[in-house]
Amino acid sequence: QVQLVESGGGLVQAGGSLRLSCAASGRIFSSYTMGWFRQAPGKEREFVAAITWSGGITSYADFAKGRFTVSRDNAKNTVSLQMNSLKPEDTAIYYCACKRAASRGYDYWGQGTQVTVSS
Repeated sequence: QVQLVESGGGLVQAGGSLRLSCAASGRIFSSYTMGWFRQAPGKEREFVAAITWSGGITSYADFAKGRFTVSRDNAKNTVSLQMNSLKPEDTAIYYCACKRAASRGYDYWGQGTQVTVSS
């Protein structure tokens, strides 16, 4: 079992920045991938960014490239999402997730943290 807890959400003005964190605990293996997703009101959940525990290989949605950066900490048990140049359309609940190597999709999810960007 893997437990994920997000933090760092809040209210910012357009053009501002936020840094989200995800604390992971439980049975975590280096083959796992950590991801960030978001869901805005009335829309489907969408992929934002991901990073592998082993090697730190990253991937980003097109809307996140150049603005968002995903990283992992020294202890390899937390991941962060640095969000710069925020836009009102970035407003959503942001979720941390964990994918096992053999899984088709993500297996574990946090409860989410609200990000609101005002104009």
